[in-house]
Amino acid sequence: MPEPVSHIVAQMPRGKFAGLLLLFLGPAVAIYTLLSIYPLVATMALSTYTSSPSGARHFVGLANFKALLGDALWSKPFWNAFGNNLVFFAVHMCVQNPIGIALAGLLSLPGLKLKGLYRTVMFLPTMLSVVIIGFSWNLILSPLWGVAAGALKAVGLGSLFAPWLGLESSALVTLSLISVWQFVGIPMMLIYAALLNIPEELIDAARVDGLGHFRIFLHIKLPLVLPTISLVSVLTFVANFNAFDLIYSVKGALAGPNFATDILGTFFYRTFFGNQLQLGNPTMGAAVATVMFFIILVGVCLYLFLVQRRVRRYAF
Repeated sequence: MPEPVSHIVAQMPRGKFAGLLLLFLGPAVAIYTLLSIYPLVATMALSTYTSSPSGARHFVGLANFKALLGDALWSKPFWNAFGNNLVFFAVHMCVQNPIGIALAGLLSLPGLKLKGLYRTVMFLPTMLSVVIIGFSWNLILSPLWGVAAGALKAVGLGSLFAPWLGLESSALVTLSLISVWQFVGIPMMLIYAALLNIPEELIDAARVDGLGHFRIFLHIKLPLVLPTISLVSVLTFVANFNAFDLIYSVKGALAGPNFATDILGTFFYRTFFGNQLQLGNPTMGAAVATVMFFIILVGVCLYLFLVQRRVRRYAF
């Protein structure tokens, strides 16, 4: 009988073991350090400096963060962007993920025909460029030449049409729903894959007991895929607080109207690179990026220590 791998590793000389680690893990660690860890550390270091008109940098410690969170010049747009980001995330959590769960449940029904076609059609928007998505929906919802007004009139709902992307009260929610339409295929596929891994014996036993498809999904399938749903939730959180491209492609760096669609990603872009209303400020932009990193870090830690533990306990 061959010796277990753990015993072979335990008896291996330290030099040989270290060499194997360097051989197999070294390239990945080097690439990750170069492309992820070093830029993060450099950004945090840059956030503790300020630039003079001559281009020289001076160490100021946490002064940039105090200005960002307390100075009216910086705090007002920052808190506006943060609040909009919360709305953007809430729409995805309350609309995208439930729709993804429902679609995955429908695709997992036995005997459903053309499953492959349905999966492709629902996942297709995810594979399209965000620029194409933004430009297309900008045309569709345009009050001048868009087809949305005519489509609503055709079904007797023409009075409901409004320039949603041009109103401060509706622009952010409209963009959030466009993003939901584009990315709903990701939670759908993740949850669908988890549903396929449920043992058929459990489903067959439930059918023998007289349960229908809906009750089987609600009482058997859904509890078993809760770990996947919680993973989808944290991925949604990270993606939404890193969002930038859709807002920028539709509304530009100013995230209009009147910064109503401004989120942390666009606020960081304007702060770091500048735009027609302000000059770029790399040190303050680094402070914004650092705050964004800690917001995401705190959210993920809360998920790991509060949600994931309960899900694991429930699963066992």
